[in-house]
Amino acid sequence: MKIPLLDLKIQYAPLREETQRVINDILDDQHFIGGRYVSELEEKIAEYSGVAHAIGVSSGTDALIASLMGCGIFRSPLDNSPALEVILPAYTFFATAGSVWRCGAKPVFADIDPDTYNIDASQISSKITGRTRAVMPVHLFGQCAEMEKISAIAESNGLAVIEDGAQAIGASRRGVKVGNFGNCAALSFFPSKNLGGLGDGGMVITNDGELAVKIREIRNHGMEPKYYHRHVGGNFRLDALQAAGLLVKLPHLDSWGAMRANNAAVYDEAFSGIEEIKTPLIADGNKSIYNQYVISVPNRDAMLAHLRGKDIGCEVYYPVPLHLQECFAELGYKKGDFPNAEYAAEHTLALPIYPELTREQLDYIVAEVKNGLVKR
Repeated sequence: MKIPLLDLKIQYAPLREETQRVINDILDDQHFIGGRYVSELEEKIAEYSGVAHAIGVSSGTDALIASLMGCGIFRSPLDNSPALEVILPAYTFFATAGSVWRCGAKPVFADIDPDTYNIDASQISSKITGRTRAVMPVHLFGQCAEMEKISAIAESNGLAVIEDGAQAIGASRRGVKVGNFGNCAALSFFPSKNLGGLGDGGMVITNDGELAVKIREIRNHGMEPKYYHRHVGGNFRLDALQAAGLLVKLPHLDSWGAMRANNAAVYDEAFSGIEEIKTPLIADGNKSIYNQYVISVPNRDAMLAHLRGKDIGCEVYYPVPLHLQECFAELGYKKGDFPNAEYAAEHTLALPIYPELTREQLDYIVAEVKNGLVKR
């Protein structure tokens, strides 16, 4: 049996006719940048997320960059003062730290909670200096970080909170959805996400009207009106084709999420009581969207090889924590600085969790994970 980590073809099949219709509509109209599809997607994502404003951008990474710039975290090349600082977890996708660096700011890493893999809120206060301007928590693998504590720390220190919700559209904490905890949140519509586009795409969501206006200008070279620039921005615009494809998928997002949660429950029950397998811990009050289902095993690399040998798609997120990436060597971090992040990098493995998995496929995956433990 061959099971991919993600099967987008099976998701696309029932949406094929509608997707082609909206694509043909755009081709006939020849309006590829902005337009009614982008505006409609912004309105519907804002409504879905329970926020006041949504600004479509070109990728999840650009959503982070635009958010940072909108919050005033952007260094002019003429500025010779020490860099501004942003606190973020040492274990996440590179774009979180890379966006900070590209804005001329300094990423300051904190370790993660060993159970949720989100930033350890208890470490944030000790990282704050006179140059700190923001905290960027990541809602990793589809569940919210400990936002009450993070927001309280940020508020008491006058810091912005930029939520990295690239893996977490629709995730909630005590009934509050991603995007309502901080100054703004960045979403990603990369094709592999729960709500994935036809290519790259992203969005910034916020309840701050002034910030929304600024980010709308920043996504278009800081321009408003045409050829008049109050800010230096970028070409961060969302294509109409991406917006149209996402509008076809959005009505199915919650039902797909429920199917992912059901698949996660099958895994949880099957692996219950097996000491060597640590299944995802969903914190009290959190509703995860299971963008990934990540287990921790003592023999991760051997397990990875075993599962791939059985034609089961699986992936390591992320094999090198951010503080040990070569490009950040000048920050001076070393191995051992963030033990939880390093342990996760060495022991975690993502299993298939996409909605259309059959029970037969799930049972096959479970059986081979157990067999992989025996063979270590």
